[in-house]
Amino acid sequence: MRDQLWWLVVLAEEENATAAAERLHIPQPTLSRRLARVEKQLGTTLFDRTGKRLHLNAAGEVYAEHLRRAHAELAAAEQAVHELQTSGPRVVHLGFLHSFGTWLVPDLIQRTRAVDPALRFDLVQDAAETITAKVVSGDVDLGIVSPRPRDAPVSWHRLLRQRIELAVPGTDPLANRRSIDFGELHDCEFVSMAKGFGMRQLLDDACEAVDFEPHITVECQELDTVAGLVAAGIGVALLPDSPDRKLPRGVTTLRVTGVDAAREVGLIWSRGVTLPQPARRVREIATNR
Repeated sequence: MRDQLWWLVVLAEEENATAAAERLHIPQPTLSRRLARVEKQLGTTLFDRTGKRLHLNAAGEVYAEHLRRAHAELAAAEQAVHELQTSGPRVVHLGFLHSFGTWLVPDLIQRTRAVDPALRFDLVQDAAETITAKVVSGDVDLGIVSPRPRDAPVSWHRLLRQRIELAVPGTDPLANRRSIDFGELHDCEFVSMAKGFGMRQLLDDACEAVDFEPHITVECQELDTVAGLVAAGIGVALLPDSPDRKLPRGVTTLRVTGVDAAREVGLIWSRGVTLPQPARRVREIATNR
């Protein structure tokens, strides 16, 4: 019920009918017809049009603000009904890798709270293998990990694909290049995450694909530490490209070729287990991204 006019808010955010239609998973002509119908009912336009860009006009700003308020009130009403049907606190136990803690997880929590303000999260950060084990044991409801777990009784839904790049010290001759075939790195010294972390598995897989054993000088448990060690000239490293990545001064990244230089990021939950209602709600929001 409360989603019937939410498309208009999405259109206002995207300022482009094609982009909004893609986000809403509907045909662009359908979205345009909806807008025309609402504007006819209101007797006024809601957007100023500049080429393909749409900007809310004064009437549109007022209408969209009331839609946001109505959406929030209906979400609160639905939540109140859920609470009457659910005993105990509504908490989701979510595990994830440290590198997702500044962008992916906050985004998921924000989107969840927009539709379910009373739901709470209990967060656990750890290595990919540890998070997977906690999902299997039931210690956490959902996990966000990379890469996809092998031989674990979990279900998987891919959320996104991240490019992996090679980070090198700015003083290294490789810093003058824009890309490198991974097979050329057989004599390099690597800084790496420890065993059990997803990025370490990706490094090991890449080395196996081109048939060499990585010479690892330092192992650690934080990608920021990996980047800092690269900046200090300790070695080279594989790092994921993420929206919040801020590399220290003295680090250059190169595009990697010759291997699959990307990592799949996904949501996992225990296979064959019925999740609690709050966890099912978060899974629904995450997988309809």
